Amino acid sequence: MTARVSWISLTPVKALALELVDEVDVLETGLKGDRLFFLVDENDRLVNDKRYGALQTARAAFDEGSRTLEVRLADGSTLSDTVEPRERIVTSFHHTPKPTRRVPGPWDDALSEVAGIALRLVVPARPSPDRGDTGATTLLGDGSLATIAGALGVDTIDARRFRMNFGVEGLDPHAEDGWIGKQVRVGEAVIVPRGNVGRCAITTQDPDTGVRDLDTLGALADYRRDVESTEPLPFGVHAAVATPGRVRRGDTVELL
Repeated sequence: MTARVSWISLTPVKALALELVDEVDVLETGLKGDRLFFLVDENDRLVNDKRYGALQTARAAFDEGSRTLEVRLADGSTLSDTVEPRERIVTSFHHTPKPTRRVPGPWDDALSEVAGIALRLVVPARPSPDRGDTGATTLLGDGSLATIAGALGVDTIDARRFRMNFGVEGLDPHAEDGWIGKQVRVGEAVIVPRGNVGRCAITTQDPDTGVRDLDTLGALADYRRDVESTEPLPFGVHAAVATPGRVRRGDTVELL
């Protein structure tokens, strides 16, 4: 079976719900429109879903032309305004200083109420992937999803809980691990996986509610504890972008 892109996911605001899309432009910095903004607490530290899973009940959409950010909450209410970055803030992003600018608007109060703590929306001073140049995008095989579902004793598992960019059908379980350091064509783009994605508590949460409902970490510890990897509890890979290009759902994925 030819390996193909089975799903594509992204979100304009890190930690909010992922959106499934049919096609996307892959840039050197990652997927166009993905994780353009993130949230910080009162100490200017990155806030994610590990402790505030309810943020996944909010959805974001960003129109680049009009610079309009829209956030839709679980109750159906929508908050929309023009993005106008203001004062500069040096934030702590995974314990690394990241220069940003604050983006004031109606989103702060609403998302603070969802999370239960005071939050502020910020935009990086320049586009930069979560993992630096080695982690501009992420990839996970559907075979790997089927394997962990079996380990958990469930029929299927929602790929969104792993918060990856690309899913690939037609691979053996964890075949993507063998692609580290090699060039892989995904649609019109070429990526180079640089390492495994080590997993955290976010994967235990239902991606629609943010409530913990599956012991994904226990399952990974049971059957992947001794796997040689770049990070503990590996599941999927992160990759640099060697050649930018358009990727569509159904495109061929091949090792070069």
